[in-house]
Amino acid sequence: MPSPLALPAALGHEPTDKRIAILREVGSCGSISQAARTVGVSYKAAWQAIDTLTNLAGTALVARAVGGAGGGGAALTAAGHELLAAADAMARARGEVLSRWQAAPHAGPALARLAVRTSMRNQLPCVVQRLERLGQIVRVHLALSERAASAPADLVSRITRESAELLGLRIGLPVQALCKATAVRVERARAKEPAGESADEPRQAGGFSLAAKAVRVRRGASGDEVSAELEAGLQMVGFAPPASGLRSGNRIALILEENAVVLALAEA
Repeated sequence: MPSPLALPAALGHEPTDKRIAILREVGSCGSISQAARTVGVSYKAAWQAIDTLTNLAGTALVARAVGGAGGGGAALTAAGHELLAAADAMARARGEVLSRWQAAPHAGPALARLAVRTSMRNQLPCVVQRLERLGQIVRVHLALSERAASAPADLVSRITRESAELLGLRIGLPVQALCKATAVRVERARAKEPAGESADEPRQAGGFSLAAKAVRVRRGASGDEVSAELEAGLQMVGFAPPASGLRSGNRIALILEENAVVLALAEA
């Protein structure tokens, strides 16, 4: 007997990427390869989208037929149709709420960003500045505020090509950069150079540093938790070694790896 459909899990972060669009196309044309072409992603990315939605929903959404006179195909299960109906209802309701607050200078963007629920304490609104494709990997260069294309990026996220396709990443797209506080290492800024380095001039291979100022330091036996303010005015949290000696007002560097930065899209 199939598991019950877990709508909250499957739709909790939808429809910020192309997963629901792929599922909808599969239901329309009966082909995963055709759905991939219509949505504009690779066949592999389409399968990744279906697998992710299936995991989140907790039950099969697509029934696959292999071979046969028609060469095989795919069809939505009852749960797949139910998920699409729920997605449409959520989109209408979300659109009605956001339209009421769209003119408000702060409420609209905040509501959209709050749609992403996560345990990651560091959530930074960014703009995609550059996409660097390296085989199956894409390095996404991000700016914490809009700036000229020639300016150094503030941080970088390293993701797979399929993830970049499913998110529909492009230059100028607003995104949220997320990372766990435990993935951020805090050091005192070095005296003989600026208090931090750009993401285009990484401190070490696969990592980068952000200039910041400590605003709160909480001592702990396993490490000092440091709340910091970036030069762009945004807040981050990271950890320094125990008994770091850091105090509020100290110039610091927040160091993290590119593969620790997760990207999310806010609902438009």
